[in-house]
Amino acid sequence: MELRLLRYFVATAEAGTVSAAATRLHVTQPGLSRQLRVLERDLGVSLFDRTGRRLELSTTGRVLLPLARDVLGRVDALRVAAGVAAQGRLDRLTIGAPTVTLTDVVSPFIATLAPDDPTADVLGADGRSPVETLRLGADLAIGTVRAPDPYRSQALAVLPVWAYVNAEHPWASRVSVPLAELLTETLIVQPAAFTARQSLDAAITAAGATCSSSIETANGTVAQALAAAGRGVAVASDDPRFGLVPLPVDVGGRHLSIRLTAVWDSRHAAARTLESFAARLGAFVRDRYHAPAG
Repeated sequence: MELRLLRYFVATAEAGTVSAAATRLHVTQPGLSRQLRVLERDLGVSLFDRTGRRLELSTTGRVLLPLARDVLGRVDALRVAAGVAAQGRLDRLTIGAPTVTLTDVVSPFIATLAPDDPTADVLGADGRSPVETLRLGADLAIGTVRAPDPYRSQALAVLPVWAYVNAEHPWASRVSVPLAELLTETLIVQPAAFTARQSLDAAITAAGATCSSSIETANGTVAQALAAAGRGVAVASDDPRFGLVPLPVDVGGRHLSIRLTAVWDSRHAAARTLESFAARLGAFVRDRYHAPAG
């Protein structure tokens, strides 16, 4: 059995469709379908129930999926351990995080790495938990939730979720805006999987309130662009763009925010190095945004 086929199986199970998995894996859809059938033939079982274009894990597939993840995780750990043993250090570091965090936090951090630091790469993780991101191949995952044993977590920083208005907006000269007042405006928000949106939705639910109207966009950059065009108030944690004015959102005596957390696997061969990098990343984020650790 080829490990590549197990990776295809796991990726397809997580993506839900062959087309989405093929895009993630950078292979053709017909080729991926053939490889999945090869794996099913090798195992002698059906891993998926096929309904149109969508795949649902079969009963057997649900049993085998965690075992496949475990095998792949152990293989990755073996490769890393071999590299660490051969070179005495971690040669490559993959950091997984949501797109906004990769753009505004991780990429600027990578720019500060020294020549003798590992070569850094990134992995997009919108809508995924840190543990899911680690399972996809990240060494260090950035999210907003801590993880249970055997994973380790380290708080990085508490970052604000802003209400962005253009310079002509009546609020432009203010220092903050209460949540209740914010909800009277047309809000330009990101999809539900984004952390800024989740923070806003949780605050609205806790207040027992509703939003008068909203526009959902693909990401924070587009949300800010629409706010600059006067279509409403963008709610995002992205760095400011288009000359917009960022306003803290008052929520019951505190400001709307997200808590960034770094997560890694304590069983990783370079776990101590990852812990050190998490500490360095946290210091970088707090310094860059003058933010508390949380």
